[in-house]
Amino acid sequence: MSPLVASLNLYDIANVKGVAADLSHCNTPAQVSAFTGFAELPDSLKNVDLIIIPAGVPRKPGMTRDDLFKINAGIVRTLVEAAAEHAPNAWINIISNPVNSTVPIAAEVLKQKGVYNPRKLFGVTTLDVVRANTFVAQKKNLRLIDVDVPVLGGHAGITILPLLSKTRPAVEFSPEEIEELTVRIQNGGTEVVEAKAGAGSATLSMAYAAARFAESCIRALDGDESVYECSFVQSEVTELPFFASRVKLCKEGVEAFINADLNGLTDYEQTALEALKPELKASIEKGINFVKQSLPVAA
Repeated sequence: MSPLVASLNLYDIANVKGVAADLSHCNTPAQVSAFTGFAELPDSLKNVDLIIIPAGVPRKPGMTRDDLFKINAGIVRTLVEAAAEHAPNAWINIISNPVNSTVPIAAEVLKQKGVYNPRKLFGVTTLDVVRANTFVAQKKNLRLIDVDVPVLGGHAGITILPLLSKTRPAVEFSPEEIEELTVRIQNGGTEVVEAKAGAGSATLSMAYAAARFAESCIRALDGDESVYECSFVQSEVTELPFFASRVKLCKEGVEAFINADLNGLTDYEQTALEALKPELKASIEKGINFVKQSLPVAA
């Protein structure tokens, strides 16, 4: 729907042509093209500015994001290898879970190919922000358009840290409300998985969040200088090599980190921040090790 999209290339291993035909009937400027199967992957990446990777299997009841790792890790590695080869300057949005591991996987692949630019690789954590904004607005009876809650950390369970004390507009929460909202935001994905009872995971809210983040990227590429989003990126905000926080985007990718969000945290938020670090560190290392262990060994 974005008027900034000139062409939209759809790639998958099957069933692409029908989706492309369907989308191509929308009266928007985007020219839609279909690419099916690995042989057509290179052509799908030619001259693209932004690559969005939501590929992989969804969660089912009882599965953690970690259960998805083996399948989705390989898919992300394959797609990013192709991106490195055929679109080395493109921005990459990683949606495939577990994001806490798949973004480090993408980074390692790009490093191996000699084209890694940390300013252009993003883990899409926008759904956590979307959920936080929605749940806070409902709880406090606020106009949704006014609400902005920064969400830091990672994109799974306790690694998701909504900074409710930094909510705009400023609003008071009781300790009980903070606990309830934090847990609900962290478990938003599970809420949907259980409600769908085996029929999949969050798709519509995820698509909405992914479209929001993609449009923010495109606006920045187009020269808009007022684009801010939370994203899981290579970072020096904490001692961890990757961390989700608010960033300012520009034509070249990440322009600046909004470190002020980490100043003046409440005791609850500071404790939660320290608690999430070991789990997030382990997920990051798991992604890095996946690539390093699958390197061809010299004879």
